[in-house]
Amino acid sequence: MSEDFIPYGSQWVDEADVAAVVEALRSPWLTTGPAVDRFEAGLCRATGAGHAVAVGTGTAALHTAYFALGMGPGDELVTTPLTFAATSNAALYLGCDVRFVDVEPETGLIDPARVAEAIGPRTRCVCAVDYAGHPADYAALGAICADAGVALVADASHSLGATLDGRPVGTLADLSTLSFHPVKPVTTAEGGAVVTSDPTLAQRARDFRTHGIVRDRDRMERDEGPWYYEMQELGFNHRLSDVQAALGASQLSRLDALIGRRRAIAARYLDALADVAGLTLPTVRPGVESGWHLFVVRVAPALRRAFFERLRELSLGVQVHYIPVHLQPYYRRLGWGPGDFPHAEAFYAGAVSLPIYPRMSDADVDAVIARVRRAAGELLGGPR
Repeated sequence: MSEDFIPYGSQWVDEADVAAVVEALRSPWLTTGPAVDRFEAGLCRATGAGHAVAVGTGTAALHTAYFALGMGPGDELVTTPLTFAATSNAALYLGCDVRFVDVEPETGLIDPARVAEAIGPRTRCVCAVDYAGHPADYAALGAICADAGVALVADASHSLGATLDGRPVGTLADLSTLSFHPVKPVTTAEGGAVVTSDPTLAQRARDFRTHGIVRDRDRMERDEGPWYYEMQELGFNHRLSDVQAALGASQLSRLDALIGRRRAIAARYLDALADVAGLTLPTVRPGVESGWHLFVVRVAPALRRAFFERLRELSLGVQVHYIPVHLQPYYRRLGWGPGDFPHAEAFYAGAVSLPIYPRMSDADVDAVIARVRRAAGELLGGPR
């Protein structure tokens, strides 16, 4: 690799972030404390949700959200296979079953028509995934779920800062889950959150993240003294530390700028790569302001590996998002297999994620464009 390497994603930690973390390290609190409260308040402002519950990972956020809904053995989750495994794994942790449905071929988002067909008597929850930062069709999904009497969860790990018809992600479903992994819109190093406007769901989420322990005397069965607490549910230790929350709160203060930069990079790619033959660019539905966590192009499946490897040779740290979950060995042992969801499988078979992250310079963006055009010219047929 002779040219400067450009990864597909990267965090952007500035001096204000470092100062916020140092301040937290010098405070009396290292584990969950006032910085978590400030971070959760910032998440409410950023999403428009009434409540935010910060947890240790994006996976923990999904686990917590499903628990808050009362999901357990005998219940079923309906979701998409075109996602990271955590979306469905978190339901299995609670003893639930998973029913996958196919995606829209253009966007990779869960197909509402397939959801309507899949909902059955054991369905407790539908979880849509905002693939690449593009919100799913929550108007259609919300109507379907309301008619069926099931909950709607947004796996918004990719889409913090995105909007649908002017409404921010965080207000589009009964519960929304966020991820703060380093390549996500903002980072806490590792972390996640559940946001909702339902106070009952929020309280169940808060209890679950701390072993199911309750200290509120009004909610306890008895009171033996000021030291007393009760474990009322079988919860987990899903807490986020104050050190991590301090980083997250600092990052949130510039969310608009971070998402704005992602959108500017995406706009440049859409313009500069529009004439490249053999390259399918991302689809953005009307009314959507994407968060552009990923910029996923697609090529003919027979050419994907060669195109991917050539881009790596050209020092682009491209990736593939995602291997459909139902094709993983564990899920194949549960009865799923190739051919079950042809749209998701076809989308995956041609997908390549190009670099997109706010710290990219204009020169980096131009370099990505030049290298993609070069590889496409060599392997895909060049300009249209």
